[in-house]
Amino acid sequence: MSNEEIKIFGGSTGKSFAQKMCEYIGIALGRSDVIKFSDGNIFVKINETVRDKDVYLVQPIGLNPNDEFTEILFWMDAFKRASANSVTAIIPYFGYAKGDKKDEPRVSIRARVCAECIELAGADRILTMDLHSPQIQGFFKKPVDHLFALPILCDYVKSLKIEDLVVVSPDVGFAKQARNFASTLQVPVAIGDKTRKSHDEKAKVLEVIGNVEGKNTLIVDDFSISGETLVDLAKGLKERGAKRIYALLSHLMLSELGAEKINNSPIELVISTDSVVNKSIISKKVKIISVAPLFAEAIVRIHNRESISSLFDSVPHAIKIENDQTFFKNRGINLLDE
Repeated sequence: MSNEEIKIFGGSTGKSFAQKMCEYIGIALGRSDVIKFSDGNIFVKINETVRDKDVYLVQPIGLNPNDEFTEILFWMDAFKRASANSVTAIIPYFGYAKGDKKDEPRVSIRARVCAECIELAGADRILTMDLHSPQIQGFFKKPVDHLFALPILCDYVKSLKIEDLVVVSPDVGFAKQARNFASTLQVPVAIGDKTRKSHDEKAKVLEVIGNVEGKNTLIVDDFSISGETLVDLAKGLKERGAKRIYALLSHLMLSELGAEKINNSPIELVISTDSVVNKSIISKKVKIISVAPLFAEAIVRIHNRESISSLFDSVPHAIKIENDQTFFKNRGINLLDE
């Protein structure tokens, strides 16, 4: 199949990501409008024909989760009513993935509710990355392609040539993923012992399991909002003799206050992706690596009925080239300041 048959559209907070995907593939971004009225109502409109087309809609559920989620539902409905052949929801960050279980009485399993609504609205396929809980794929009845930022992020870490590196998980829950990072980088792993007493986004790191004395450390996590855990763990690592401290996040969900805490912490560099639009983060300590080429490569393969499993383990050479910031800057796209 020809790449020209691919039609990519961007939601209100997914348009810049969608534009990067189109630049990678070499196609034009689909024409559309989103209007938010003064009373909060959201209006979406497709400005070109999509009849019998395979459509891909890019919209994260990130910093404005309720509006972004609602917008996805309206887009799914609009494309189906416009007689699209198929509609794939590309959700680089699925924010409600945190609500994956009923871990206390009388609470909603929010991720399951979101999954069902997106499918009922018309999604034929879902493409996402680094879900907070991978089992959420089972909440969908439609196919889910779950990408990983690990190959791209580790590829960048390798380019830094950091000696005596140790990967550090912030808690036991992320230890398995941390081991995957450590295995890819071929370095040891340490684990922070973290406790959380409530839903206030504040956690306390009690101990570090593993040797970090005299080592450079890389804290890995899927996301951080308040920055509390990262900063607390960084201080604990310093107290235990660690030298330079880096952090690696799949999704840059840091609040403005969280970014300020990072700026005033021992953490030298936070490496993350552009899966969400986070305009509040303006810091020399933050390095953004675009995963738009990864998603673009995935949908080209999906569209051509090819396997995407090779994207889970390594970074194709084309993505390495296109991920150079100069590639996007030459086209007026800034990866950090969306």
